[in-house]
Amino acid sequence: MQTCFRRLAAAMLLAVVPVYAAAGYYAWRLPDSYYVQSGTTLSLSTALHITTEPEPEQVKAAFSSTVSTEEQCTLCLFGVVPIKTVSVQSITAPSLVPCGQPFGIKLHMDGVMIVGFGNVESKDGSCCPAEEAGLQKGDMIHQINETSVCSGEEVRNCIRTAAGASLTFHITREGEAKDITVSPVYSTADQQYETGLWVRDSTAGVGTLTFYEPESGAFGGLGHPVCDTDTGACIPISEGEACAVQIQSVLKGSAGSPGMLQGQFLEDADPLGTLLCNNRCGVFGTLNENPAPDAEAIPMAFKQEVVPGEATILCTISGSEPSAYTIEITEIDYNGSDSTQNMVIEVTDPALLETTGGIVQGMSGSPILQNGKLVGAVTHVFVDDPTKGYGIFCENMVRFGQAGS
Repeated sequence: MQTCFRRLAAAMLLAVVPVYAAAGYYAWRLPDSYYVQSGTTLSLSTALHITTEPEPEQVKAAFSSTVSTEEQCTLCLFGVVPIKTVSVQSITAPSLVPCGQPFGIKLHMDGVMIVGFGNVESKDGSCCPAEEAGLQKGDMIHQINETSVCSGEEVRNCIRTAAGASLTFHITREGEAKDITVSPVYSTADQQYETGLWVRDSTAGVGTLTFYEPESGAFGGLGHPVCDTDTGACIPISEGEACAVQIQSVLKGSAGSPGMLQGQFLEDADPLGTLLCNNRCGVFGTLNENPAPDAEAIPMAFKQEVVPGEATILCTISGSEPSAYTIEITEIDYNGSDSTQNMVIEVTDPALLETTGGIVQGMSGSPILQNGKLVGAVTHVFVDDPTKGYGIFCENMVRFGQAGS
């Protein structure tokens, strides 16, 4: 009899251990918070069946300015084994026009960014006063002594007119305000006072529009931040323009050599709109008109609605009008709440592969559509395999776009 009980216990243990291992995997793999369409319940597309047991409470919505219902729900494997407690908030998913058109980006920085240093040749030898004082690449200069600065020329004027007197640079570094004193030296080569600073006050580039909201005129693009080419820092903006661009040619990508869409700003064209925000999930602003007036607005997909499988991207590889191309969503990271790398995508469309080799620079922001919804945007290419790259959830773009606008 004891032998039978031991066998039964061993059999039960063998059955239970995989279930709890699966519960542990999902506790690590699934996010802690979700949005769902008002009037619906949370439904997860997982290999094993997961149910929700709600524990409702009222809170203010993070996704909009209205009050909505947020529930604390327990996810249960097979409706029995608890996995974790998650936050589920009911909202109305926005209807967005998927774009895919190229656009030019002109940004004026909120301050002046330090992008490098150079030595100054003085009568006492070679030195770099700015670097020796503690200034660093990526620092944003907002004021020198009592004078606000927003251009490289204004920085140079402050240094020259000080005639060698020490200057207090009011800067921000990674969001923290600092004051650093710099003592310029007289350059024997240029015959003027210098600090050795290299600065930048604006930048420009080309990307792809992701979505347009007809009701508000708001748009999102890129799916990742505009960063300074020298420092890699996300550029804080004071103002910016979305400009008309035409794609002239394509530099085809190959393993180890990312390709590029080569576009030209249409200088005589009116601005498309205004840029208001540049953050980790893209650039956002307002457009003067709908860039795709013949396209229908479709619902934004919540992250749990995105599934591995076939999807479509809209992008422009010639001229200014987008076309649809097939891709495969091969991997999804549902936990990446503020990441630009929420999914791995692979280009499968023969026409796009033939022309571009896959994903190329300039395609960032190309909308990804699946099951009649806007699920995200292309963000990065795999350098070693340009047929593959990353995508961001549209939910993240909308959330960070609203937070920054």
